[in-house]
Amino acid sequence: MSFLNLENRVILVMGVANRKSVAFHIAKTLEEEGATVIYCVRSESRKESLDKLLRGKAVYVCDVERKEEIDSLAKQVSADFPVLHGIVHSIAFANYSEGIKPFHETNRDDFLQATQISCFSVVEVVNALKESLADDASVLAIGISSHLVTAENYGYMSPIKAALDGTMRYLAKSFSTDSRVRFNTVNPSLLKTSASAGIPGYLESYLYSEKITFRGEAVKTQEVANVGVFLLSPRSSGINGGSLKVDAGMDCNYFDKDVVRLAMRPEKNND
Repeated sequence: MSFLNLENRVILVMGVANRKSVAFHIAKTLEEEGATVIYCVRSESRKESLDKLLRGKAVYVCDVERKEEIDSLAKQVSADFPVLHGIVHSIAFANYSEGIKPFHETNRDDFLQATQISCFSVVEVVNALKESLADDASVLAIGISSHLVTAENYGYMSPIKAALDGTMRYLAKSFSTDSRVRFNTVNPSLLKTSASAGIPGYLESYLYSEKITFRGEAVKTQEVANVGVFLLSPRSSGINGGSLKVDAGMDCNYFDKDVVRLAMRPEKNND
C-alpha cells in the first residue's frame, strides 16, 4: 500500500493541455500511486490533440465558460463514476491579444471572461458534482506563489488568482456544513509550461525568478505536482482552506547579493 493511500480513488483532472501541463504531471503521479484518473479537456479539438497521450483513458469535454457544459459534464461523470474522491482544477485563461495594458485600462469583458474561466468555474464545477463527491474528497486548484507581487506582464490575472484562493477558502467553509470535503490550492512560482509561454515577457521573468531562488534553480512542474498529489491524498486530511506555496524560497530572497549587484551595477557584470 502506498503511503498516500490513493489506491482505487477516482479523481477528475481538469485542464490538461499537453505533457508539460501541471494537470498532466499531477494526473500521471496520481496514476503511479494507484488512483483512477478521469480527464476533462476544453474542446473536441483538444481531446483529439491529446489522443496519443491519453489513449485508453476516460476523457470528457467541457468548456467551463458555458454553464450548460458544466451541467452536462456532471451528468456524464456521475453516470460513469458514481463516486469521486477528488477534483483538480487547473484551468486559467486571459486574453492577451492586445498585449499587456496598465491595470486601470483592463478591458471589462476580458476581466470578466478570465474570472469566469479561471476562478468562478471551480464553484460551478463542485456545485454540479457535489452529490458525487465522497465525504472525504479533496478539491485542488492551481494558484500562484504570491498575490502581493505586482508583475506588470501578468496583468489582471494576479488579482483573479487571488480571488481563486479566497474562493477555495469559502468553498471549504461552505461545504463544511454537511461534508468533510477539503479545498486547497497549490501555489507555484514561474514554471516552464505552454500556457506560460503566452504571457508577454515571460522568459525574462522566468530567468529572474530562477536567480532569486535559494538554490538558483527554478521550480520544476513535477515538484508542484508532488505537492498537489499530497493535497489530494488522505494523508493531508488536516489541511483545508490552505494554500501551499512551492517556489524554492523565491519570495524570501529578493535581496540576494548577486541579483542586487546585477540590478544596481550592471556594468560590473562579467557574465
